[in-house]
Amino acid sequence: MARSDTVYVCQACGSTHPKWAGRCDDCGEWNTLVEEAAPAPLGTQASAPKRRGRAARLDLVDLGAETPETPRLISGITELDRVCGGGLVPGSAILVGGDPGIGKSTLLLQLMARIASQDTRAIYISGEEAIDQVRRRAKRLGLAQAPVALAAETSLNDILDGLKSEGPDIVVIDSIQTLWSDQLAAAPGTVAQVRACAQELVRFAKKRNCTVILVGHVTKDGQIAGPRVVEHMVDAVLYFEGERSHQFRILRAVKNRFGPTDEIGVFEMGDMGLAEVANPSSLFLDGRGEANPGAAVFAGMEGTRPVLSEIQALVAPAAFGTPRRAVVGWDSGRLAMVLAVLEARCGFNISNRDIFLNVAGGLKITEPAADLAVAAAIVSSAMDVALPAKGVVYGEISLSGDVRPVGRSDSRLKEAAKLGFTEAIAPQAAADEKAPIRVRGVATALDLVQTLKALAGE
Repeated sequence: MARSDTVYVCQACGSTHPKWAGRCDDCGEWNTLVEEAAPAPLGTQASAPKRRGRAARLDLVDLGAETPETPRLISGITELDRVCGGGLVPGSAILVGGDPGIGKSTLLLQLMARIASQDTRAIYISGEEAIDQVRRRAKRLGLAQAPVALAAETSLNDILDGLKSEGPDIVVIDSIQTLWSDQLAAAPGTVAQVRACAQELVRFAKKRNCTVILVGHVTKDGQIAGPRVVEHMVDAVLYFEGERSHQFRILRAVKNRFGPTDEIGVFEMGDMGLAEVANPSSLFLDGRGEANPGAAVFAGMEGTRPVLSEIQALVAPAAFGTPRRAVVGWDSGRLAMVLAVLEARCGFNISNRDIFLNVAGGLKITEPAADLAVAAAIVSSAMDVALPAKGVVYGEISLSGDVRPVGRSDSRLKEAAKLGFTEAIAPQAAADEKAPIRVRGVATALDLVQTLKALAGE
């Protein structure tokens, strides 16, 4: 039987199929199979001649040997350097993803201008915009005089040849989905092209000790488009996120081989580009007025940084037969768990009422320590009792109703004290005489409800 010259590759997971189908059998995505040229079998590929003479061997080294510390490239953008672990590591590959128009190109152009001003060879290669478009953006941002070399190219071979002759210290590729290699018959942006181009650029970064920053598109689910293997190949994966209705943006590290993960950097979008926000807690709490029922200030941790944000809840009578559960900025499954604990362990009947939950400012919270703040906001709204205006809340709730202690409690309380807060509702373990502010320790979710009832009677 003649062998087929084409295969069908899933653009979501990269798996291959001998024939087209509407649904990928491996990942379950629909309409993601694209026809590509089949690779030649291993038996027909030309192999390199075997080396004669001395057999090749591995160069083994001692695990405990000293390795010289490589100096990092300090961009001068404090928030970005924090996310990267203290600066950019030479020879590293960084993948930056984010929604269209969120400000990825603006941030990277500001980064390249800062680094280029330090007598560092910086090259910005755009595959989506013409050189004139990049120049106009630089002029609008006041960066027209920065010594950044620009190029508009999508051919991988031409890019690599140019980079090898120029010898840059840092390169930005905007974006990886626009590149193509003539070694593959697939179209730009397909799984095969993205994987091959990323692999060649990562190899270039390691061999030439050059920092390579790749910009990646994201899917409708917020994940970086293309095969997941690209995220494994690079040294760091950064997500640039934020709500378009708000002026601030968050740069979050979800992978970093040279620094902590889940670290965030906060920027504010303005007429002159992105400006750093040194104290994000004050930004997220900006505009907060008097204490109102349903509002709780959560003392959370984003990487190594404590961040205070406001969680708002509204419990209202259900207008229809089925009550609604609307969540913005938090996990809806986690909300269902907290509501179940309040029902089963505290006797708090809210199953027939609409519940709306929102994290003010558009911040997305994934930390389990927000359980107690969410429960406090919901109970506060249902009882129409305001939490203390100068109080913060944090703690994890288990399915048994117990409030479990969370890490970095001292950092949370110090940040609250720095911003003028005087008390906290927290796990019992945090109630220490040495705490910088007064702590109301709660051991169970029922204790939280009783604490709010006591506040209502005051």
